[in-house]
Amino acid sequence: MYLASPAPATVLALVAEELKADSALAKAVAKVGQVLTYDVPKRKLPEWVAEQFARAGAKADGEACRALIDIVGDDLDELTSEIEKLTTWAAGDPIAVRDVERLAAGRAETAIFSLTDAWGRRDVGGVLRSAEEIMERSHRPRSGELMRIIASLVSHVGRVSRCQKLADEGVRARDAAPRLKMHPFAAEKAFAQAGNFSPEELSAAIVRLAELDARAKGGSRLPADLELERALVDITAR
Repeated sequence: MYLASPAPATVLALVAEELKADSALAKAVAKVGQVLTYDVPKRKLPEWVAEQFARAGAKADGEACRALIDIVGDDLDELTSEIEKLTTWAAGDPIAVRDVERLAAGRAETAIFSLTDAWGRRDVGGVLRSAEEIMERSHRPRSGELMRIIASLVSHVGRVSRCQKLADEGVRARDAAPRLKMHPFAAEKAFAQAGNFSPEELSAAIVRLAELDARAKGGSRLPADLELERALVDITAR
């Protein structure tokens, strides 16, 4: 077998995707060489991002690292590219959540996190600002993006409500994550947000969003943008 006796002065590198550690090839390589795994468990992604920023000579706090994952996703190559971009832009200055939100290029489906975060901490100004920024930056028609915001909020409020019920039962966020099919730190965030609302407020928010959906689809004489703003204030304000 060539692995056992390669040509002198030759470096043999085998590259594979989704190669199991107990596969025949992996075992054969491990006997005569070194197996390097470029993989990071999802629960350790924030730590990995922080390490990459540090290696690049940048300073980014935990919230900024988690925000980058929320926006970009869990693809390591995409995260590395954004880390390099943010590091260059910062030029030695600390990188905050706001910088990540403004500069990171992410998947459109994850950009909603800034809005749900603001709602979760009951920040009315932040909610209104995030909604406007999402619609301005979207490649979709404004009306289409507005409907996506509504759908995303309905889904998020529903998840937070389920987290609240599980918390009342004594279930911890990390144990609830698999049951809810959520990333562990997303579950922790949802559990924390659940503590900022009463069960009645969460139920009322879902009803209010259903009303908004109907009004935005032609059930109101007011502009859909104004209906969205009014609903966001209603479901966020204490």
